[in-house]
Amino acid sequence: MFTVQIDHMNLHQIANSGQCFRWQQIEDNSYIIPAFGKELTISQDGNTFILSCDENEWNSLWRNYFDLETNYNEVENIIMESNDDFLKAAYQFGSGIRILRQDLWEVIISFIISQNNNIPRIKKSIKKICTENNDKFPEWYDLINMDLADKGLGYRDEYIRNACYARATTFTDDDLELGYVNAKAQLIKIKGIGNKVADCICLFGLHHLDAFPIDTHIKKILDREYNGKLPDWAESKYAGLFQQYIFYYELNHKHID
Repeated sequence: MFTVQIDHMNLHQIANSGQCFRWQQIEDNSYIIPAFGKELTISQDGNTFILSCDENEWNSLWRNYFDLETNYNEVENIIMESNDDFLKAAYQFGSGIRILRQDLWEVIISFIISQNNNIPRIKKSIKKICTENNDKFPEWYDLINMDLADKGLGYRDEYIRNACYARATTFTDDDLELGYVNAKAQLIKIKGIGNKVADCICLFGLHHLDAFPIDTHIKKILDREYNGKLPDWAESKYAGLFQQYIFYYELNHKHID
């Protein structure tokens, strides 16, 4: 067991922010988190976190996973010093969201599955895939030989196979470590990965915080709050974080028109 103090982190907000699909809630403030072949049980009491790992594993894996190197104090200051009341409200509602540093391959497949889908169905499909692979997220060479017909994927199973073939023959992780613009250009070459999915992969799998995915929820916000235009902060170095705050706010806060 290991205990650590972390500011700007709320497990419930992260779990429901639409960036991760395999966290399992076991109590109000406790989760089991599988990642990188490991499994962590973590509980929260304010800014105190109790973890099932030891200090060495925390420092070698989970510290990076929870993005402790990003300056979330700076993010808060930028938002609260702005004149954007909607962004401020969204931040205050979901200020414990962090952009996790997840496994790239898992993010690619998860967000291919996310197309025209909802979070419960995404989680269900991913769980079926992992169950067939001994409860671990399958690598491309496991996934390419898996029967996907009963996984609730519909037309997306073809896109998953396209990604597997691309991973086997076309690109490596190094090909995507070239900055946001270049990484996105590589990703959209894969049939089944469009602009929104590529932006999600760049943000959640490659930690390009300047990526700004636009789905139906974000478009609704832009139309309602910003006259259909991108605000200046949507092209800033923390655009992806700001996107998460407003996305979470839109999904979980009742708006009164």
